[in-house]
Amino acid sequence: MSTLARELKAQGINVINLSLGEPDFNTPDHIKEAAKKAIDENWSHYTPVSGYPELKEAICKKLKRDNDLDYKPNQIVVSTGAKQCIANAMMSILNDDDEIIIPTPYWVSYSEIARLCRAEIVFVNATPENDFKITPGQLENAITEKSRLFIFSSPCNPTGSVYSKDELEALANVFEKHPGIFIISDEIYEFINYSHENGKYESIAQFPSLKDRVIIINGLSKGFAMTGWRLGYTASHPEIAKACEKIQGQFTSGTNSITQRAGITALEAPLTATMDMVKQFKKRKERVMELLKDMPNLKCTEPQGAFYVFPDVRYYFGKSFEGEVINNSGDLCMYLLNHAHVSTVSGDAFGQPGYIRISFATSMENIEEGFKRIKGSLDKLS
Repeated sequence: MSTLARELKAQGINVINLSLGEPDFNTPDHIKEAAKKAIDENWSHYTPVSGYPELKEAICKKLKRDNDLDYKPNQIVVSTGAKQCIANAMMSILNDDDEIIIPTPYWVSYSEIARLCRAEIVFVNATPENDFKITPGQLENAITEKSRLFIFSSPCNPTGSVYSKDELEALANVFEKHPGIFIISDEIYEFINYSHENGKYESIAQFPSLKDRVIIINGLSKGFAMTGWRLGYTASHPEIAKACEKIQGQFTSGTNSITQRAGITALEAPLTATMDMVKQFKKRKERVMELLKDMPNLKCTEPQGAFYVFPDVRYYFGKSFEGEVINNSGDLCMYLLNHAHVSTVSGDAFGQPGYIRISFATSMENIEEGFKRIKGSLDKLS
């Protein structure tokens, strides 16, 4: 969708991109200054495969400060983005025909990386009635003797759902009965969290019985507006960390040196810029929910994290405009792109047909105009 949007823009058409999966804010100045300083200090040589020791120390301190979790540097692996972290972890754990359990909707790369590992995927359909979060019963029913790995995100991309401590504990009670299953906890949207007034984040790694089996995935892209810097990290049992390091050593080796030095500053400095960004996202979310009320045929749960809404658009299936029939959410996304000149993403990409993802990681001006165009175009369908 982003490619098609760029093509239309190249033709001089004013396209509003509501498909973006990245903050629209610039990287905070103190982080950029740290990168400039690193260049001047000639941090320009190969880096250790698993990351600079000082950065791994900073990550351990962050996990203690923000999550009350105790990790040591030998449990941390720094990678070129959280996606590489997920790939490292899956390749470390999965063998041919092992089963991986993925709740739907899910971030698009989970299933594709699992397929590259030749694993069997077991999808568990989380429903809007439960705010797109799976229940302990659903998890138990999905587990077989071949189950090897479970992966989920909280806050979730694309739904914005956030698991509470009680909900995580209920899942943890199921995992306790199945000690052979590892858990990848994708926490990349940790800071973009509206579910608590104090923004407290709950990680499934907090339960002692599971900690050795949990692989935390996190990074700097979402919480620090550093998508292009490409820095992710894992926190896991030392044996898993060692395996991830071995795999990474054969693919990319160590992460960019300048990014790592800037990452130390990002993690150790006060989170003022991050929290200011989250306040803006929260205002946008509230406005988006107001705008959705003017489109009653779009059913939508309210996100508690991340920067997306994920409305049910099935009401419009079978409707048409000027002979163009909407048969699925992909058709609707193309209709909105071509007629409203607004870019969105089909829910099929996230394992949830009948829905579309709309991002509010853009200016309030773009949100107002984009939703106005969407409403106008939807009103033309009959």
